[in-house]
Amino acid sequence: MMQSLVLVAALLLLPGGAQAIEYREAPMLQAEVAKGALPPVAKRLPERPLVVTPAERGEYGGDLNTLISGAKDTRLLMVYGYARLVGYDRDFTIKPDILEAVDVAGDRVFTLRLRKGHRFSDGHPFTSEDFRFFWEDVANNKRLSPAGPTKELLVDGKPPKVEFPDATTVIYRWDAPNPFFLPALASAAPLLIYRPAHYLKQFHEKYTTKEALEKLVKERQARNWAALFNDVSRAYRFDNPDLPELQPWRIVTRPPSDRFVAVRNAYFHRVDDEGRQLPYIDRVLLHEADGKIVPAKTGAGEVDLQARGLFFNNYTFLKAGEKRHNYQVRLWRTVRGAHLALYPNLNTNDPAWRALLRDVRFRRAISLAVDRHEINQVIYYGLALEGQNSVLPQSPLYREEYQKAHARLDLREANRLLDEIGLTRRDGRGVRLLPDGRPLDLIVETAGEDTEQTDVLELVHDTWLKVGIKLFTKPSQREVFRNRIFSGETMMSIWFGYENGVPTPDFSPEEFAPTTQQGYHWPKWGQYFETGGASGEPIDLAEAKALMEANLAWRRAGSRAEREAIWHRILAIHRDQVFTIGLIGGVLQPVVVTNRLKNVPSEAIFNWDPGAQFGIYRPDTFWLQGAPGRVSRAN
Repeated sequence: MMQSLVLVAALLLLPGGAQAIEYREAPMLQAEVAKGALPPVAKRLPERPLVVTPAERGEYGGDLNTLISGAKDTRLLMVYGYARLVGYDRDFTIKPDILEAVDVAGDRVFTLRLRKGHRFSDGHPFTSEDFRFFWEDVANNKRLSPAGPTKELLVDGKPPKVEFPDATTVIYRWDAPNPFFLPALASAAPLLIYRPAHYLKQFHEKYTTKEALEKLVKERQARNWAALFNDVSRAYRFDNPDLPELQPWRIVTRPPSDRFVAVRNAYFHRVDDEGRQLPYIDRVLLHEADGKIVPAKTGAGEVDLQARGLFFNNYTFLKAGEKRHNYQVRLWRTVRGAHLALYPNLNTNDPAWRALLRDVRFRRAISLAVDRHEINQVIYYGLALEGQNSVLPQSPLYREEYQKAHARLDLREANRLLDEIGLTRRDGRGVRLLPDGRPLDLIVETAGEDTEQTDVLELVHDTWLKVGIKLFTKPSQREVFRNRIFSGETMMSIWFGYENGVPTPDFSPEEFAPTTQQGYHWPKWGQYFETGGASGEPIDLAEAKALMEANLAWRRAGSRAEREAIWHRILAIHRDQVFTIGLIGGVLQPVVVTNRLKNVPSEAIFNWDPGAQFGIYRPDTFWLQGAPGRVSRAN
């Protein structure tokens, strides 16, 4: 963030502050308003709602049907709804959403200004008390948060000072910059620094008598009050119909179920530029289906909007059903650093393999021995991007050298590098031998969840064999796969590339440094950092140390220009060191959209964070043509 700035939401007002638009009521709610059971829309909205201009002004009504793989996917209502204190727009700029404004001073002091009159989905006021309750009674309560506030709220291990000067103002104040704060609030899985205090106090020992709390614990069959509190307060899980919401839809179905219903939030804070309170669509229906049959059910026209559970290899099948079932298959570009990448485990337990994988010449050689063009043509019809696991052309940090370094097919240079290392002896198969005499049989482990990874590895196998490396594939269940990596049992794994391939200088570069055990190329270094040295291994490779130093420097940078320079330093290290071997990127994600559903972009990116998949495209503005407006509230 800049040294000092103010983020302010757009408002549509006449000169002098008079309201320029008359608010309009969704037909679904009119009966309740007429009976007096629900206030009219003008009294349900904040004094200054967020005014958005949709691509096309929509009609009210209808049900949006989509498929999920299990009850846990009710969280997609939080992801897709994408109502955040602050959120990304389509250019990945952070702007206020639930908040009316944010004042930022030096990335150290964040003054959050709430919308006057904003209410939860049950009609109760949303105020600074909900932030105070979270900070004092949840984040700093040892029973509810044994580890204390989350890492996004700590700077150099220190928490912020939090102030609540009035009902619509909250101030977070750190002694040093915290550039992670706003991005965490805008995430697909957001940092939630408020809780609906009026609802949750009944489950908290500070606000409820011991007898009443014990009765609730017994009724709900919970272990204790803290377990009960954490169970009913998990907003991201989106599985408690009683928990008041700020999202465009609120869930009304309790698990277990194979069909979950979410209905419009009558107090949602956004309106379109003609005063229609959003969302346009009355209900979202989540139908549970086995992942294996999601493509078939989608191709049969059973959904209105679907991307999860669909893969590029489903495209031909889905395309064949377009006319018959009245939908379109759109292809959105994924923007991970790579769709698939190889991760040499620099912390593998085998000393001979550890030494070899840490030799940059070996990593360059195996990268040069991959025919990315063949992978693209054979599996992705030539529509993907060929290059390393790095930033993509859509990022302002992109330089062709980052993506293309050591990414051409050059078997001659690969053989030369392997010879230079000293791997000149071969066995009867022509496979090179390690210094200890073992053959260079390189096992690449997979999570075994689909055939795409193994299809790609078969092509890699063929070209690696030409330079004397024999590739073997070892599939296992995801949890086993991850634990083997973390423990150092693997030599190499295949997985998706870096999550964010389109960063700006203001995005954290921590994913490109050994900051987490989830980094499959350096899990023990990441674990060491995450645990403050309690477990894992300290970094003992100069280039990896340089990445950590740069990451720390980014956190303390005082300007965007300084952060940009640090990013390029990090990307240049990756360019030279080839810590991961990107295989293919920018793979297209099929998105099936019924022809009745409007305002869904024809061309877009599909990404988890930033992006929240559909979230940044504002599903509250999607609408169903010809949908009947509902005249009573659904339940």
